[in-house]
Amino acid sequence: MKCLMMMLVALVATACATTDASHEQYEALTRKMFDAFNRHDWKVMSECYSDSASFLDPSFGKKYVRQRRSDIAEKYAGMQQMFPDLHDSVEAVHVSGHTAVVQFVATGSSGDSVLFRLPIISVLTFEGDHIVKDATYYDLEIQ
Repeated sequence: MKCLMMMLVALVATACATTDASHEQYEALTRKMFDAFNRHDWKVMSECYSDSASFLDPSFGKKYVRQRRSDIAEKYAGMQQMFPDLHDSVEAVHVSGHTAVVQFVATGSSGDSVLFRLPIISVLTFEGDHIVKDATYYDLEIQ
C-alpha cells in the first residue's frame, strides 16, 4: 500500500510538471509566432504551424480551411504588400491544456488614407511543438 501511494504521488507530481512544461512551451511558441509576424519573417512564422494546419478566419469564409506553411507565408506576404507597417500588439496569452487564447490588436496603414485597428482573438491548438489549428475572430474598424 505504501508503495502504491508513493507511485501515485510521483505520478501526480510528474503530471503537474508536464502540464507546466507544456504551458510554458505553448506560450513560448505563441510569442515566437507573434514576434516573427512583427518582424515580417513569414518563413519563421509559418514554421510555428504544422505543415497542414486548420484555419478558421473571416478572410477564408465561415468554415475551417487547411493551409500549408507555404500558403501561410504567401498570405501574410500579400498583407505586408498592402500594409507595409503591419503589426500585432499582444495584450494577453492564456494557455490551458493544448490551447492558447491570444488577445491582440493588429494595426497598419496602406501609405495613403487607409488605416486600420483590428482587435482580434485567436484560439490556437497545439500538438507537439506546432500549432495545428488557428481559429481567429475579429471585427474590422476602418479609420
